[in-house]
Amino acid sequence: MRIRRMMIGLALASCTASAAPAQTVAAVETAAQRDARMAWWRDAQFGMFIHWGAYAVPAGVYHDERVPGIGEWIMSRSKVPVAEYEQFVRAFNPVKYDADEWVRIASDAGMKYIIVTSKHHDGFAIFDSKVSEYDMVDASPFHRDALKSLAEAAHRQGLRFGVYYSIMDWHHPDAQAPNTPEYNSRTWSNPNFSRYVETYMKPQLKELLTQYPNIDVLWFDGEWVADWSDEQGRALYAWLRAIKPSLIINNRVGHTRQGMSGMGQNGGIGVGDFGTPEQRVPATGLPGVDWETCMTMNDTWGFKSFDDGWKDTRTLLRTLIDVASKGGNFLLNVGPTAAGQIPTESAARLREMGQWLRANGEAVYATTVSPFDAPAWGRYTTGKGRLYAHVFDWPKDGQLALTGVTIKPRAVYLLSDKKPLVVEQQGDGFVVRLPAVAPSSIASVIVLEGAVAGQ
Repeated sequence: MRIRRMMIGLALASCTASAAPAQTVAAVETAAQRDARMAWWRDAQFGMFIHWGAYAVPAGVYHDERVPGIGEWIMSRSKVPVAEYEQFVRAFNPVKYDADEWVRIASDAGMKYIIVTSKHHDGFAIFDSKVSEYDMVDASPFHRDALKSLAEAAHRQGLRFGVYYSIMDWHHPDAQAPNTPEYNSRTWSNPNFSRYVETYMKPQLKELLTQYPNIDVLWFDGEWVADWSDEQGRALYAWLRAIKPSLIINNRVGHTRQGMSGMGQNGGIGVGDFGTPEQRVPATGLPGVDWETCMTMNDTWGFKSFDDGWKDTRTLLRTLIDVASKGGNFLLNVGPTAAGQIPTESAARLREMGQWLRANGEAVYATTVSPFDAPAWGRYTTGKGRLYAHVFDWPKDGQLALTGVTIKPRAVYLLSDKKPLVVEQQGDGFVVRLPAVAPSSIASVIVLEGAVAGQ
């Protein structure tokens, strides 16, 4: 219990420092200023989510039994006592962790940004927090700031960087532990929760934005607890933006997660800058809203040693294309091991995705929502004055009907070799004559210039 006692003492000691008045209302932002702030994120399209923490130590196994469900929830699923869970922290020593290697894997996959769990629901932080000693530097045998090295590596290699932070905390006595009847209660209220917010959560968030100046995104979660509200979320959003005006913050800073359905105020997402549909792609996207689908490669976010439910590369790439065609971003997860390595199954799929994107990335990055409904043979994206046809199912008769297109393209060619293709009018529409063999078994891209009004 030594870790918890130190944490409580430090949190209470920080009360005076964190109680100083701070600006709580972000400056009024014009539509043009918002567009400028969101521009890099909208153009990026594809990012890496990293769920990594002490839960990688049990890797889904507790008392020699495999625990069902996602790996990072093992503390809640198995009702692991706080003191016992701290033993996983003391065993967390990722000696094979190489921040540059992680970023290289993301970059080679064609990913443009990284979001890593700075503190998950279990309360353990992978950064050097002065608010608490329940972190990777002080409480684990690793004694290094993994977040700092990853942030630095990301920016060295030209990727943007963000952090996930859980509002829910199963370790802090003023939050969900140890008195709640269950760690993941949506109804239980802690009378000291406001003290947790003011003397622990907000100071840690300020640490993240000041100790690590290259943080571009704050990605909240665990917002469904009874003691959190949209009003608190709006206040926290304004306070964080006042500290760093360029910051981008997801909708889970609020309580209702309205961005899951696209309903609500502020352009349809309630609180925050973008919606966060999880493990799914909305059928029609979220029109008029910035949004990002987050998804696992297998069935878990945090590492589980026995989870072999891997999606294949074709599925993952077609999901990326589907998301892009509907105007969203795709945040694809990896769950590194306790030793600090990205699983080989994840790395292999990312490598294959990168190979496709190096040849076809023009049709994904900096594209916007398709002006046409999804055709039966694939998807459309649009950008750079062009319409891109992503053909999943290569027509056996060599004729591709340009579903929805009403303007004859002035130029048509395969993105892979730039060779011109013949386009002909058939009835009220147009057909492209294709070569017998598809350039890609996953998605072949055809460029259509002048097929959309104004292009």
